[in-house]
Amino acid sequence: MTHKIFETISVLILLSIFTALGNAVSLSIYGAGSASFMTLLTDSLAAMSILAGISLVGYLIGLLPKFNKLPVILWASIVAAYLSSPYFPYSEVLVQVTNKVSLLVICTPVLAFAGLALGKDLAQFKTISWRIIPVSLAVFTGTFVFAALIAQVTLRWEGVIP
Repeated sequence: MTHKIFETISVLILLSIFTALGNAVSLSIYGAGSASFMTLLTDSLAAMSILAGISLVGYLIGLLPKFNKLPVILWASIVAAYLSSPYFPYSEVLVQVTNKVSLLVICTPVLAFAGLALGKDLAQFKTISWRIIPVSLAVFTGTFVFAALIAQVTLRWEGVIP
């Protein structure tokens, strides 16, 4: 059990470093004003440290006996929602620091890990054969269409678009 916790911590540290580096490179290429690369890297490392800490707390909550029946992502989301809510005294600072990391930069390593996880189960994936293709297309299409529909309704309701 302890070995798995240390393994998770080391993965979070490596993921934070690579994501912060990617974010700093992205901001320095695509414009972040006159900030130096080291400033961007320091800001990105601070933001990723906070996000990794939130993930670690969610992971540790998920290891507790009564709480391990629900996925870790739920606990990490609850911790993140509380820390960014007005009920937490430092929420404004926390949100300001973590806003310096682009969502797309975070998604890249997550998708890489998902690909590695899928590659690990390639033999099982082959047994599903062609049936996975229409199911995947239906899921992707439904997700996109309903996300676009929700965004359209919300943006019209808020008056952002006419």
